[in-house]
Amino acid sequence: MSTHVSMAVCSYDALYQGAEVVRMYKTLLGSEGFRKGMDLYFKRHDGQAVTCEDFYAAMRDANNADFANFLLWYSQAGTPIVNVKTSYNPEAHTFSLKFSQEIPPTPGQSVKEPVFIPVAVGLLDSTGKDIPLSAFYHDGILESVSSKDLSVFTTILRVTKKEEEFVFTDIFERPVPSLLRGYSAPIRLESDITDDDLFFLLANDSDEFNRWEAGQILARKLMLNLVDDFQQDKPLVLNPSFVDGFKRILSNSSLDKEFVAKAITLPGEGEIMDLMEVADPDAVHAVRTFIRKQLASELKAEFLGIVKNNRSSEEYVFNHQNLGRRALKNVAIAYLASLEDEEFTNLALGEYKAATNLTEQFAALAAIAQNPGKARDDVLADFYGKWQDDFLVVNKWLSLQAVSDIPGNLDNVRKLLNHPAFDLRNPNKVYSLIGGFCGSLVNFHAKDGSGYQFLGEIVLQLDKINPQVASRIVSSFSRWKRYDENRQKLAKAQLEKIVSSNGLSENVFEIASKSLAA
Repeated sequence: MSTHVSMAVCSYDALYQGAEVVRMYKTLLGSEGFRKGMDLYFKRHDGQAVTCEDFYAAMRDANNADFANFLLWYSQAGTPIVNVKTSYNPEAHTFSLKFSQEIPPTPGQSVKEPVFIPVAVGLLDSTGKDIPLSAFYHDGILESVSSKDLSVFTTILRVTKKEEEFVFTDIFERPVPSLLRGYSAPIRLESDITDDDLFFLLANDSDEFNRWEAGQILARKLMLNLVDDFQQDKPLVLNPSFVDGFKRILSNSSLDKEFVAKAITLPGEGEIMDLMEVADPDAVHAVRTFIRKQLASELKAEFLGIVKNNRSSEEYVFNHQNLGRRALKNVAIAYLASLEDEEFTNLALGEYKAATNLTEQFAALAAIAQNPGKARDDVLADFYGKWQDDFLVVNKWLSLQAVSDIPGNLDNVRKLLNHPAFDLRNPNKVYSLIGGFCGSLVNFHAKDGSGYQFLGEIVLQLDKINPQVASRIVSSFSRWKRYDENRQKLAKAQLEKIVSSNGLSENVFEIASKSLAA
């Protein structure tokens, strides 16, 4: 009999965080303990519809574990905010981590109780190596973390109270803490870790998640600071420590290639604009472009080495090793092609022609398509000629062109409306071309309002064909108040034009009017 268990979800937040909550059981119990819990769970409930409490009970009972207030993850809405303060005592050779946690009030839950949070922690010495951990004090009790004479470099701290402190012993220099290793809990972490510490973690942390996270935090700070400089007409200068952190990652052959590909990818423009009080797409785009080109220029040799060392003429194989190889090579080509140098355009073109699979061919196409010119036009035409009978690939081809940030790309998008590959009656083609264009922050949010006007025209045309698709597309206007006064004025004019149109569907009217009233 096949095993079927349906677990009830207790709230929207539990649904959203459900996978991470289940993963916390494994973090706390280890693989063997989690397996024991799953075995008991299926033994008790095979074929039944069960609750979160039943799953919790199986994990607890199978391991004789004390999970205290763990069930609050299911009953309390919101993401915990955890703040960590660090201090080092050189005389006592101790290092302290003081935790405080809170969950912001939500409708119907103005008061929140502390939840059970497993925080995986490691400490790095001044050379970047993990410090062996022996013990820590918690609530006045010394708890050992050593394991059968084996060195332990990461331990799980069980944070269960609103405020509590853990004090590590036998720490003979001030360490750099690596907190929340492996993203051990779905929380928002705030700490007094300095930018210098983050650069150190980016260059040295053995935990890949924290190494990536350090780079992302630094990149967001760096980009926001450079946006300020750009807006004040100051020269843009890239912090050498940031370049060095990237170089160390690129030069470390022991790192997983898929991780490296992710670690050297900058935060997206939309992510940075979400952090701004008034979103400035031109400034954010200019800054991100500057950083990518500067990294490509200063790390040219490393990127070229990556492309050379990760080529393969073998038949396509779907496994982790080849996924990582392809991902890293593709990111490197994109960086090099951003320099708009004929040498690297030809390099990308060579990769395009030599590709034995769509993943690498499309990545080379995307790298070339970053820059306007004959090479771009020729390779886009060649790709369409090869794949015109595969509608899913053609949709990717449409989206690639639509989302492009090349200047004046709206004219190219208008031309594609009349291309044989496009059909306004086909929802997926609309999402690829029109939705893709709305993802181009520079061209959709053009200062002259041309992008907004284009979308307004398309929405009204589309509403007569497919109101449901039109209502989804018009939602691209929903955040119009995030931008400067001029863009607000231009976007609002299009929304008002849409809602005042004769014969407008209820679908589009609802979304557009709610956007206006937001």
